[in-house]
Amino acid sequence: MPDILFEVDLTKPWPEQRVPGHNRWHPDIPPVASVKPGAVFRIECQEWTDGQIRNDDSANDVRDVDLTRNHVLSGPIAVEGAEPGDLLIVDILDLGPFPNGTKTPHNSPTTEWGYTGIFAKVNGGGFLTDHYPDPHKAIWDLQGTTYAQSRHIPDVRYVGIPHPGLIGCAPSAELLAEWNRREAELISTNPNRVPPLALPPLETNAVLGTLKGPEFERAAKEAARTIPPREHGGNCDIKNLTRGSRCYFPVYVPGAKLSMGDLHFSQGDGEISFCGAIEMAGWIDLH
Repeated sequence: MPDILFEVDLTKPWPEQRVPGHNRWHPDIPPVASVKPGAVFRIECQEWTDGQIRNDDSANDVRDVDLTRNHVLSGPIAVEGAEPGDLLIVDILDLGPFPNGTKTPHNSPTTEWGYTGIFAKVNGGGFLTDHYPDPHKAIWDLQGTTYAQSRHIPDVRYVGIPHPGLIGCAPSAELLAEWNRREAELISTNPNRVPPLALPPLETNAVLGTLKGPEFERAAKEAARTIPPREHGGNCDIKNLTRGSRCYFPVYVPGAKLSMGDLHFSQGDGEISFCGAIEMAGWIDLH
């Protein structure tokens, strides 16, 4: 097994992890580890809402989920020698859910499980909220990385296509400023839309690694939310980025600062219900 560079305690929220990750994008978030080019390593990931969704038969947790806490990302990982203008090549070697007995989640009796959610229109929504305005949830029992079956959708079995929904490098200060400018401009075209067209920086529940004090306060006011994909990668939700894939990411800061999370057991072509994949906590091996 490769060396684990980032470990997750499934009983603790993101700010209380031994080494906290982050849930916003900002160039000043310190790396949690560094690797040499060509290294093989493992990263552990919490599911994207930071464990707010429970393995039960009620969709109230989907209805009430606090979206200011997402996405929880593992990293950043610095790559020695990477400089702005470079292209970072990342091979996805393997990934999957935590095997039963290896972790103790607070929200489920097992680690080999996932969920799919339709988010309420007033809280996140999706592309079909006019047709499905209310929250719904399906729990999936995972058989390693082979199949998923749900007690809420009988007689259906999905083949696993595990992939990171979100992976990318840190933006530069200039790129971050451009994101905030253009997304503020988009929001201004319909500021009262439900769900919103975009999300501006928000200090509430921001987790920025080990940043503290005035540095944290400054960065939290600038840091970008994680919902959209952008030039650096980000929330791509591409099912084909599974084991055996090679990804190319532009580097904007020294060390590249690669982060990832939002692991999916399987997914169709996108997430039209906003949480349309089979979400899971788990691990990913990279090269």
